Amino acid sequence: MNVTTPAPSASSLGRRRRPSLAGMAAVLLAAVALPATAGAGTASAAPAVPARYAQQQLAWQPCAGAPSLECATMAVPRDWHHPAAGPDLSIAVSRHRAADPAQRRGTLLMAAGGPGGKGLLRPADFVRDAPAVGAAYDVVGFDQRGVGRSTAAVCETPEEVQAFFAGDFRDASPAAQDRVIADSRKLAADCEQRSGGLLPYLTTEQTVRDLDLFRALLGERKISYYGPSYATMIGAYYASLFPHRVERMVLDSNVGFDGSWERFQLGQPMSFQRRFEEDFLPWLAAHDSTYHYGTTPAEAGARWERRRAALHDAPLVDGTLTVGPNQLDNGTIKALYRERDGFPALAAALAALEDWPGADRTARATAQLVFGQYLDADFLAEFFAVTCNDTAWTRDLSVWAARGAENTARYPLVGARTLAFAAVCASWPAPAAPKVRVTGAGLPPTLMLNSVHDPATYYEAALSAHRALRGSRLVTVTGNGDHGQYPGPNTCVRDAVESYLLAGRAPEQDLTCPSPRAS
Repeated sequence: MNVTTPAPSASSLGRRRRPSLAGMAAVLLAAVALPATAGAGTASAAPAVPARYAQQQLAWQPCAGAPSLECATMAVPRDWHHPAAGPDLSIAVSRHRAADPAQRRGTLLMAAGGPGGKGLLRPADFVRDAPAVGAAYDVVGFDQRGVGRSTAAVCETPEEVQAFFAGDFRDASPAAQDRVIADSRKLAADCEQRSGGLLPYLTTEQTVRDLDLFRALLGERKISYYGPSYATMIGAYYASLFPHRVERMVLDSNVGFDGSWERFQLGQPMSFQRRFEEDFLPWLAAHDSTYHYGTTPAEAGARWERRRAALHDAPLVDGTLTVGPNQLDNGTIKALYRERDGFPALAAALAALEDWPGADRTARATAQLVFGQYLDADFLAEFFAVTCNDTAWTRDLSVWAARGAENTARYPLVGARTLAFAAVCASWPAPAAPKVRVTGAGLPPTLMLNSVHDPATYYEAALSAHRALRGSRLVTVTGNGDHGQYPGPNTCVRDAVESYLLAGRAPEQDLTCPSPRAS
């Protein structure tokens, strides 16, 4: 990709003065009333924001659970395209003030991944791990509509979610397939019935309009942005609808925001299998002296498969912990996101399963964390709401049964659940979210980060998104498959991000950063 957009000059990044209160009020009304059409593709512009939203005051208070943050609640329309229709929603927002007010450069908004992650308290960890950025920016966060302390979606109880993940998604018997489809249809129906009319408005496009109101209420004409995982889609959509509001943007571990959720999720079975076979199993074999799981990747993989087969015949049940085939898959999937923390925990949990009666308390506790906790009810409600609402899905379940069988054969770790997850969106109420086309038009250079073996936001999707987001620079992290690259131990990545955020120096072209290997 040829990148010719010049980086902003250092002089444009100097300190900003805060506007007076009178000036701020004028900025708010003017800023929020502007229609957002640039780069919007087929997304229609929202009408001017009613004064009751534009003139509200954020009542900042100490944030429960994060004493370094201030929190407030913001009212937003349920539907930005019809602000007078339906009840308001509440959006929980947070702020960490710049550690060095004299050197303050502006506001950095950060969002959470998922969809389904909670972002309200994340600025606290972010500024701890990225102190230079925390010194220069007010770092602000939020729980997006549908999750956390914001107006939340309700789909199923924890017990119903546990039932959804019970059994063995690889089981191809007619009875098992019928149960999977019935459970998926039930989940979709429960979401619609229990959402109180909220469900159609849980979309990325609605969320980014919430964010632009937040920007205006903060008194900022422009913001900078950091977002990992699904938050890269939030950032890319925001940049497409409001390019004139973006100063700098870092998109870390990128979903395929240039296409549909269906297309993106169909690529994940391959990438999770690649991470499992090419990264985790070699690591596990290299640590055979500790975990005794096989001296070669092939031996370790065969032993994992034997354990899975044994759990199919006789799931492990110990108190509140149940480990069957799907739980083994889920724990393995979760551990693949981060090598430094995930690989040792998964290896210890696998070793404990090999001799559960003889496992000590620490090993059992590790297994409980790895196999007993996966996607909770709150996360799944938001996950399915956004992924099923944002873009249309194929609704023919026979297509998904065939794709599920193919993925199970080729990429069983995640491929086995293709039918279960896709059948939810195939059974979802028809989405009405406007399409947002990501082009990069009108944006300053945007910085994108991605590791080559990221299991969730796979590199192939990042390349496609990079091509769509014209003027972006892609930092490729080699020798690594971690999900989320900043802040982290890679000095090459850190230097690229902080030179960009703090001094406005984007790489002149795409950049490759070798990764230090975890022991």
